[in-house]
Amino acid sequence: MFRYCALLSLCASVGLAADFQTGQGARLVIGQTTFTSQTPGASDTLLGGVGGLAFAGDTLFVSDSNREGYTPINNRVLMFQNISQSLPGVLAQIAAYSGRCPVCVGQANVVLGQSDFLNNSFHISQSGMRTPTGVATDGRIVAVADTQNNRVLIWRSIPFFNGQPADLVLGQPNFTTVQPLVANASSFRGPQGVWMQNGKLFVADTQNNRILIWNSIPTQNNQPADIVLGQKDFTSVIPIPVADADLQPTQSTMLTPVSVTSDGIRLFVSDLGYNRVLVWSSIPTQNNQPASLEIGQQDFVSSIANDKTRLCPSGTDSSGNKYYPDRCGKTLNYPRFALSDGKRLFVADGGNDRVLIFNTIPTQNTPEADFVLGQPDEFASVVTSVTDLFHPLIKQSAADIVPSPTSLAWDGNNLYVADPTNRRVLVFTPGDNNVPINGVRNAASRETFASAEVEVTGTIQAKDTVTVTINSKDYTYTILSTDTSDTILQALVSAINAGSGDPNVYASIPPQLSQILLSARIPGLPGNAITVAVSTSATAMISIAASGTTLSGGESAGVVAPGSVVSIFGTNLADALVQPDPAASQLPIDLGGVEVYFDGMRAPLFFVSPTQINAQIPFEVADNRLQQTSVGAVSVNGSLSAVVRTVHKDGTVTATTAVAVPIAQQNPGVFAQDGQDPRTAVAYHGSSYGTATITVAGSIVAGDTGVITIEDRTYTYVVQSGDSFDSVRDSLISLIKSNKEEKVTASQGGAFVRILLTAKIPGPEGYYPITATSNAATSTAATPVGGSLSLGVNQLQLCCANVAGSQITLDNPAVPGETFYIFATGLGTVSDLNGNPIPVLDGNPYGGPQPNNPDASVSSLAGTKTADIVAAGLEPGLVGVYRVVLQLNPSVPPDSFAQVTISQDIYTSNIVTIAIGNPTQPPTQ
Repeated sequence: MFRYCALLSLCASVGLAADFQTGQGARLVIGQTTFTSQTPGASDTLLGGVGGLAFAGDTLFVSDSNREGYTPINNRVLMFQNISQSLPGVLAQIAAYSGRCPVCVGQANVVLGQSDFLNNSFHISQSGMRTPTGVATDGRIVAVADTQNNRVLIWRSIPFFNGQPADLVLGQPNFTTVQPLVANASSFRGPQGVWMQNGKLFVADTQNNRILIWNSIPTQNNQPADIVLGQKDFTSVIPIPVADADLQPTQSTMLTPVSVTSDGIRLFVSDLGYNRVLVWSSIPTQNNQPASLEIGQQDFVSSIANDKTRLCPSGTDSSGNKYYPDRCGKTLNYPRFALSDGKRLFVADGGNDRVLIFNTIPTQNTPEADFVLGQPDEFASVVTSVTDLFHPLIKQSAADIVPSPTSLAWDGNNLYVADPTNRRVLVFTPGDNNVPINGVRNAASRETFASAEVEVTGTIQAKDTVTVTINSKDYTYTILSTDTSDTILQALVSAINAGSGDPNVYASIPPQLSQILLSARIPGLPGNAITVAVSTSATAMISIAASGTTLSGGESAGVVAPGSVVSIFGTNLADALVQPDPAASQLPIDLGGVEVYFDGMRAPLFFVSPTQINAQIPFEVADNRLQQTSVGAVSVNGSLSAVVRTVHKDGTVTATTAVAVPIAQQNPGVFAQDGQDPRTAVAYHGSSYGTATITVAGSIVAGDTGVITIEDRTYTYVVQSGDSFDSVRDSLISLIKSNKEEKVTASQGGAFVRILLTAKIPGPEGYYPITATSNAATSTAATPVGGSLSLGVNQLQLCCANVAGSQITLDNPAVPGETFYIFATGLGTVSDLNGNPIPVLDGNPYGGPQPNNPDASVSSLAGTKTADIVAAGLEPGLVGVYRVVLQLNPSVPPDSFAQVTISQDIYTSNIVTIAIGNPTQPPTQ
């Protein structure tokens, strides 16, 4: 039952101390119910726009406010006590069937600034706050930077009840006063950072461009500081905003410092305005003491955000010109927090949407980070708010994304990252880096193919020309006065696909979209090098635009759908190849000592081996979606956190570093034989009987007539008021079925409004001629015309019988017009023919109902022609596998290696090949 290795070629094969990994995913999330949810609000489990973090005494402190404009501002500090007991350990086993996201954790015990967990209003009082953005503790004392009240609140002991009032206030004479702005040793202007270390208190007095230091923890209200950094004295303060000439970067100046921390030896200041982190090699003891070194700038007089030309490696383009990446491991852009665990340094590089990790404390200017969290590499910036139908916000809220991180905390095992954009705290944990960040893939696709889009807009004017150029080859169309944008797009598609097609790309028009989709014929990264250019004639009134100058998106098939069969590639994943008992009624969730967790949910396992695991993505993750954006409806996406836990034969336990898995509601992959892409499809002849389809389309108008003629037998239906395409189809099917002498059977054509006609006798003897008419105007495959109701036939006779279930091979090819089927995974959730969702049990062979349809419609290209989808749905008896039944276009040319893809929404499968023979040659029997 579960022998997928032999059936669908899933067993292709692809080193260890625990450490961070560039681009890894977060293992846990605090403040949201999934990694993708961004629910606003306030409760003991729900966070708003978090700003500050601190950890001590097994308690995580979270200031639930920020100064970056992310909402909601909850004006409070939450305390998560005994946090180690609520966080699953990195090697711990998570109980099976324990909820949707067992790694979405954290319930606060105490709230400060509010009387309960539901309120979020601001107050000027001993127990109130207004935009608290920083919090610090040494395990005995708690300090909060109450930013908009221009003060710091201090609790002399760890608070233990909600709304507990502070014991003293700094920056104000009392708890109810916010005095006029003044610069002295006891005043603040918008303080955002606070820290305690070895009996000292440090405050980042942000808008006074300085750091204040108390050599001992203050004991009275409004107590003055002992030392100031960033200014020559306590009163000579140049507040922001400032003119460039007023405050230049030097070794002892700052511009909007937002955090200050220490490891007990060194002092670290995030100098936001000057795009750097300042480091003092010892705790300063004098006013205006200069920093010892800096991170993010070449020298102390520079302040360039991402100073790429001086700090990043250069490349050379085809013309010999130097170019630089926009950022690298040495640059910073608005850093917001720096934190050391005594050995490493972590920097929240807010403007670059990442966290930099230095494995040793820097001792010289411009060190290069060893690891990057939040980005796939040191050069990338994948977070964007720009989206359209073809570019969903798949990385807007993901397990490996940290847009604008504001604060960090370390508990000895886990790095906590404040993510105000997504209203959460992400928890990153070092692990065994046995799975690369792209190591989880659709088991059928393995690689994705690069693509680009072309759009035509503007005024139609005869004789204008539009041109698409692919790798220097031009495809030009001259516009006719009768053209529309859609016919122009179709003409360009036909030109690109003519004959054997462009050698580099396939062209198609996705359903319901007025754009050309260009898909590379070669898989993975090489497809990204295919160039695309568009142009029009000089006086043209029409415009043509491409999504980029090259195709993009070619990589491993890492975007997967709920229910997909996935392959996890890596090293030391298991001790040996182990497969389930083939007689088992469902797939195991523990196999050979291996468990795979997606968001903490145990996944069904097809097999495990040292270098590859095949598992099923739980269908439950279909809820993992992004919210509606300001640009309108976009493709629904999300993200999972994947971890492999292995109990080895020697008793040791390993757990991989978490890997983020992007989730789309559907992203199909077609199973194929092993080999180089494009691989030969696992494809089968669909019928021993001649078949044909009739599509019901047009519009519904009462009184219209639809007529189907099979040989000399005619079936007529008059459209009634209240009819739909479905009811017209079903009525015509009923008429055909009512004739007991009819030589064909009629049935629904899968998820589409089609009638499938199948001969009752096998072989060519059942190739009966057919026509379909509507309102007396004949609709044929060549001329689909008619009245309001349109009945379109795909061919003029039933045809193309073979031996049903025999494999398509070079010796037994498919023929034009034939029905055949392939197997796929990743088509997403399914419904019955009435549109009712079908609940599917993870790891269980699908048991019905039949037929079922994917919730997202499927389209296909085969041999450069559109292939009709006759049916698509989960295959009974298999887990996560769909059967897709297609009918070749009658005019498709013979080709021993014709390329086939299926698509849903914006997603196109891997390219597979089938043999298409000459229709005049009889099939092998």
